[in-house]
Amino acid sequence: MADQDQSASTKQIAIQKIYVKDFSFESPHTPDVFTKTNWSPKTNLNLRSSHTTGTDNNHEVVLTITIEAKEDEQIVFLVELQQAGLFHIAGYDEAEFKAIVGSYCPNILFPYARESVANIVSKGGFPEFLLQPINFDALYAQGMAQAQVQSQEQSSEQPAGSGSNGGSNGGSA
Repeated sequence: MADQDQSASTKQIAIQKIYVKDFSFESPHTPDVFTKTNWSPKTNLNLRSSHTTGTDNNHEVVLTITIEAKEDEQIVFLVELQQAGLFHIAGYDEAEFKAIVGSYCPNILFPYARESVANIVSKGGFPEFLLQPINFDALYAQGMAQAQVQSQEQSSEQPAGSGSNGGSNGGSA
């Protein structure tokens, strides 16, 4: 019991800083796009996260969001945002650490990204654009399952008797 209390007390997660790393907004066909009366663009959302290890158990996690709105195959607006955070993460095993940087940290960053996107689209002269909530736990689990399937497919394609050199670098959400 004392060992469990000690290991739990050494586990740490702290937000050091949340910031915008990169941000771009383009609306290449203004002012013509504002003259359309029946405006119903189709949007495409691309989401990914990455992580970089720093010093003293500090880790930068970057949530990258790309939104492309098109009307009749013409780009109405394009938003690219890298919402980042510096997190102090210590005392976790590899599986827990991967879940933290693949799910927990992007979940913390998402509301900041949603606010930035909504503000820039409105300032671009377009109606309010709200990103819907995203289940990063489910996305992380899906990414891990896909990585496992790919790993199994690759190992079944190796000829018998051939060994693997090195380890796997794991999946990223």
